[in-house]
Amino acid sequence: MEYITFDNTRLPNLEFSLFKEILQTNRAGAYTSTTITGCNTRKYHGLLVCPISQFGGDSYVLLSSMQCSLVLGEKAFNLGVQEYYGGYFEPKGHKYLTAYNAAPTSTMTYRVGGVVFSQQYTLSENEAQVMIKYTVLDAPEPFRIRLKPFLAFRSVHQLTVENMNVNTHYDEVENGVAFCLYQGFPKLYIQSNKKMDFVGMPDWYKGVEYDMERIRGYQSNEDLYVPGYFEIGMKKGDSIVVSAATSEVSTKNLKSRFTTEIGHRQPKDSMKNMLINAAQQFIQRFQDGSVMLKAGYHWKNPQLRDMFLALPGLSLFQKDRKVYQEIFRTALPNLRRLYIEESAFNSTSIDIPLWFFYTINELTRYFDDVNTREHLKLMVEIIEHYWSGIPGKMYVQDNGLIYARQEGHPQTWMNAVTSSGFAVTPRYGNAVEVNALWYNAIATTIEFAKLYKKNDIVETWQPRLEKIGAAFLQTFDNHRGYLFDYVDTNYSSLSVRPNMLIAAALKYSPLSKEQKKNILDLSTKELLTPRGLRSLSPNDPKYKGGVQGVPDERALALHQGTSYPWLLGFWADVMVDVHNKSGLSRLRRVVEEIEPDLHDGCVGTIAERYNGNPPYQANGAVSMAWNVAAVLKVIKIIEIIEAKNKNSWKF
Repeated sequence: MEYITFDNTRLPNLEFSLFKEILQTNRAGAYTSTTITGCNTRKYHGLLVCPISQFGGDSYVLLSSMQCSLVLGEKAFNLGVQEYYGGYFEPKGHKYLTAYNAAPTSTMTYRVGGVVFSQQYTLSENEAQVMIKYTVLDAPEPFRIRLKPFLAFRSVHQLTVENMNVNTHYDEVENGVAFCLYQGFPKLYIQSNKKMDFVGMPDWYKGVEYDMERIRGYQSNEDLYVPGYFEIGMKKGDSIVVSAATSEVSTKNLKSRFTTEIGHRQPKDSMKNMLINAAQQFIQRFQDGSVMLKAGYHWKNPQLRDMFLALPGLSLFQKDRKVYQEIFRTALPNLRRLYIEESAFNSTSIDIPLWFFYTINELTRYFDDVNTREHLKLMVEIIEHYWSGIPGKMYVQDNGLIYARQEGHPQTWMNAVTSSGFAVTPRYGNAVEVNALWYNAIATTIEFAKLYKKNDIVETWQPRLEKIGAAFLQTFDNHRGYLFDYVDTNYSSLSVRPNMLIAAALKYSPLSKEQKKNILDLSTKELLTPRGLRSLSPNDPKYKGGVQGVPDERALALHQGTSYPWLLGFWADVMVDVHNKSGLSRLRRVVEEIEPDLHDGCVGTIAERYNGNPPYQANGAVSMAWNVAAVLKVIKIIEIIEAKNKNSWKF
């Protein structure tokens, strides 16, 4: 069953197809990413992008692209697409592209005269290796294909130019050749299951343009090195598999290995399965044996807040949850070291340890194999550390609420800062979601202390919890039907933001059902969009409905109206809490409204953020872990309600 597919009525239109990206990853931290035409539009795009341990584990683009030409008689038809400085495209292979299918793996189909030809990509699950399968679906007579590798050998964050330091030497290996452009890099082995001729013709292709970088206000063109080309004859029914890897491979089983790797992947035949596949793409296993969750592609590294928020939702629907459990176990020693032993709170991490309690509650809500006993000690350590305060960063007031202020620095997840150091949304003082998380953390600790009969913990913290709950209501209830966003000495922010929704959604909240309903109603009316919840109401004079322009312009708009899908999980929790099964139709509509985005942007996944104004254009990272997790969570909530009602709704 084909879920995401595009045909030749739209593919030749570059204004359409260049904004449709593809992403495949593996457990070794490598990825393949480009557009559905094969034209790279970001410096982060490439056929083989992988971490290199000798360079600190940062990701590097080794193989930027592999242009394929069909040589029919004496004429070559180049199927590649590449943009050069000034908006000039050469070659223009998209005119031969007749179909793109996401399943079973990214597949482009071309027609040149009577020749119908396809190419497919997949990655080895545990190695830095991309495999490309070329298949002749139809051809009136034999012909030759020519493969031209474009090599970069540079960091994903940088661009390269023609230089005299490049090593033009290559080594012959089994059914291929190996290149190493610069000292310190691993070799790149390009091999095939069949013997190909390699013709050495070293050249630099200058001024390759990455349009998305230009739009984002960054340097956007570079020079790529082409060492020559491979050539092999083919006829109808033939197929070859070409491997590009950082180690030499045995070529005799490349075809079967390609098939096996595709067989290991999640089916891509529905919205739900596409999101389950996307959830698996964030897993990264490092050479030291640790496993982490990448926050987003292409440039979002593992982060504790993102991991705590994303992990429960990403775990849902997975047949094997062991790797997600391993990620959680890997994170906890880092949490203790950074935030308890070293007190390494920075200007945007006041809330991070408190999300640990949210994660525990979410995991125990959906799974019955969580060993909460082993986490109780860390829970107590965290809340005691907060209670003691952190000089110059935060302290607990006499009423029990957390007060945080670092002048010139934002204090929460709304952490945008301009290049001049201006904090766009500092939210100094008592932030509403931070104190709701604080209340939830203490209540969660008491819950498990009671379970394991740790009465001393209960006796110490129960009175504090009651004090904090009363102070929370007194401090944040603005008597207008919702909560202050933050309170700082003599100032209380009336901005309508989604942070109050987080406060209402937590397992333990001091808010009444009526207060939650008022918050839900206002959030639904002013913040909910088809792509998530706005970070600020459009009725606010500070509201900005779009994120665009150079980095500083984007920073100024980032949390002033931008829509975030990860907040949908909190909205769904409050919806169920307030309306129970009567909110089912609204939950369904949320999923139905976000589904079209899986066919847009980076196909099959959900971007980092969206404009607050229609048409809610995606921007930021092309695939974000906590967003995928939130939508999977909403789907799970719907399924749970449906099961109780003995109904069925297909995603």
